[in-house]
Order: sequence, then structure tokens, then C-alpha cells
Amino acid sequence: MIPPTQLVSYIAPAAPATRRPARGNEPFLRPEIGFTPQWFRQSLDIEFGETWHTDPAIRAETITAMRAELRRRFAGSAIGGIDRSGDPPDLLTGTYGACSIAAIYGVPVLYARDNWPNCARQYLTDDQADRLESPDLDSNEHFQQLMRQVDWIVDHVGPIHGFINWQGVLNNAQRLRGQQLFLDMMDNPQRAQRIFRCVATTMRDAAKRLHQRQKASGVSVEFFTVSNCLVNMISPRDYETHLLPWDRFLAESFGCLGLHNCAWSATPYLDAYAQLAHLAYLDMGIDSDLERACTLFPRARRALMYTPMHLRDKSWSDVEADIRRIADLLGPCDLVIADIEANTPDDRIHRTLALCDEISRDSSQHA
Repeated sequence: MIPPTQLVSYIAPAAPATRRPARGNEPFLRPEIGFTPQWFRQSLDIEFGETWHTDPAIRAETITAMRAELRRRFAGSAIGGIDRSGDPPDLLTGTYGACSIAAIYGVPVLYARDNWPNCARQYLTDDQADRLESPDLDSNEHFQQLMRQVDWIVDHVGPIHGFINWQGVLNNAQRLRGQQLFLDMMDNPQRAQRIFRCVATTMRDAAKRLHQRQKASGVSVEFFTVSNCLVNMISPRDYETHLLPWDRFLAESFGCLGLHNCAWSATPYLDAYAQLAHLAYLDMGIDSDLERACTLFPRARRALMYTPMHLRDKSWSDVEADIRRIADLLGPCDLVIADIEANTPDDRIHRTLALCDEISRDSSQHA
């Protein structure tokens, strides 16, 4: 299979945002809207604790209910992937939240009834970090538990649609080492590099194994997503020195890379990101230099992470001005509004969808 040339944002019901291959017919301004588990729990009797993440049969039942709720409240929209309603259900995306790599390394996962799981603050000592090795996935209980879920999906559904959120090298290393990691980068870069090497290798190997299992079921996944949520905690120079080689390692391993930055400004890191081959997706916050992003990444699908707080708290006229500016400076692009909580009125979402549709229609008429 040839890797996709572009990726787009994808938010499955009650799952953190991830990416999927573009279809090639995306609108000029494509909205991708997502809600927290608590948003669903306000209307549906769903427990998002450990059983939800370890039992795909439970997920199958609750995903059906969540999609029905999305159809009821946002009929005709593509929210939650319901534009793919003819496909077998995606029972993989959202599993273990963003904790899988840390869990493979033995970090306990903390589950919640109405939220995504989190990682315990159980950090490597200096000695443990200096002796760290990549776990053997064949004997790793967390990874094998995930593979048993995949087997269940094959047996009961067939094709294994969806994606595990493998996070990024810096994110995962921080989950293992805590804030000491940032001191390691200055005081003991060899130790930091050992941690980065281990987690990057595990990310690659775990994803490759899952992709092989998916391919055998009839689903081809030919890309990888890196989440650089913590990149703003280091300087652009430190990113280029310490992390860029590992992002390049993942880009070359998969031949297609999506790069996620949360809603932070990506401006200080754009020049370094431009050194990555096979970049098919890049998102950023509204304070980023959107025009420069267009210049540096003309082929990648660009995306703007608009915060749910802005959607909820700004006046509608300010929200509309923001969205029109995003379309003008960054389009064609995705407008990603993830992690929406229960206190956001549905009307705000309806108006956002209508505005994106209007902008896309106007763009096609003037193309």
C-alpha cells in the first residue's frame, strides 16, 4: 500500500483527537468536533472506567449509544465519524486514552468514570533511567491485553478499524521520568537520549505490530501520528537537538507522519518541522504564524486547534471572526474543536458547522 499524502483530524466518540487518512474530497474548511467522556455521561448512563478500556464488547455497546446521541443532537453532521456509518464500528480508537506506551513500561493507569484515563506519577529513578531498555512486547502484559482485544474485534466484527494513541516521544518520556527529564536534557543528555530511544523504538514496534494485525483483517494503516503536546516546554534549539531526530525516525519508519501540537503556538518549531519528510498533517493553535505555516507546509493538511473555552466563552461575533480568519490564512484546513464539555450549548456547535459549510461553499464558488 502507498502511504496517504494527507491526513485529517479524527475524533471518535468519547476519544481524544487523533488522525486518519484524508479521502481527497475534504471541504475547504473541514470541522472536526469532539466531546469529553463527561459530555456523554451527562446524557447517557456510561461508565468510562477500566472495563470500558479493557472490554471491547462494552465499548461496542456504548459507542452505538453515543453515535445515536450524536445523530439526535447533530443530525446530518459528520461528528463522531458518523459519516462512516456504513462501515464496521471503530472499537479501537480511544482505548487506554493516551496511556498505552507508559503502561507498556509498567506505569499504572488511573481510570475514571467520566474522564479519560491518566498515568500514575510513578517516575524512573536515575539508576532506573540509566538501565532502561525497551520491553519485550511478546511478554508484555499490557500490550498482549491490547492484542487480545484486537483478536475479539476480529472474531466478532471482522475488520479492525481505528487507531491507538501512541502519543509522542517527549510526552511518553515525561510520563516515565517526570519533570526530571527536562533537567536530564541539560545535565545528562546521554540519559535523556536513552529514554527517548527506548520509547521511540517501542512506539514504532507496537504500532507496526498492530498495523500488521489490522492489515490481516483487511484494514491498511500506513501512517503514524506524533503528539508533541509538551514541545512548548523546551526551546526550539532543544527540540531540534534532542527530539527532531526521533520524530524523523518515526517519519521514516512509517513513510507518512501526522504532527499534533495541541492549541499552543507552533511558530518557534515550524522551521524544524519543515525538516521532516513525509509530513501529511500539522496542527497548531490560533496564536501560530498561520501564513508561515501555509508557506512551509503547502502539501500537508493543516489544522487549527480551536479551544473549547473560546467556543464557549467568546461572543459569537468573536468566534465567527476567528473562524473566518483561520480559513483566510490557513485554508484549506481542518478546524478542530476537541474536548468540548457539557456546559457548551449545542447551538454554538450548530452555528460553527453552518459557518464552516458557508465558508467552504463560498471558497468553491470562487476557486
